[in-house]
Amino acid sequence: MPDYVVMFPADDEPAWAAGSEADHQSTYDVDGEFVALLEAAGGAVTGGAQLAPSSAAHTLRSGAAAVSGPPVAGPAQLSGFFLVTAPDGPALLAAAEVLTRAHPVVEVRPVVSGD
Repeated sequence: MPDYVVMFPADDEPAWAAGSEADHQSTYDVDGEFVALLEAAGGAVTGGAQLAPSSAAHTLRSGAAAVSGPPVAGPAQLSGFFLVTAPDGPALLAAAEVLTRAHPVVEVRPVVSGD
């Protein structure tokens, strides 16, 4: 079964920090619904993490010193990700659609296999 990464590259960090426990639980509930839909389609979550705010990031560039804070170019944050297996891309995308209720952008990418 193919492997994929499901990422959340545009979550609003200040809104999350200001949110209540109920707000956070609402997001976790949507994430749990995704997991259930994926499993019902024959897939599985194999890993993932909620990430610390982008202000905790350290960016390394070739030939330059480390810089704290979000990268200069590209998305300002990646709030979390799931590593998943799915029977196929369409099945995963159908399950991942529910995530847009809690995350403004959901990015799904196949993992490049070494095979």
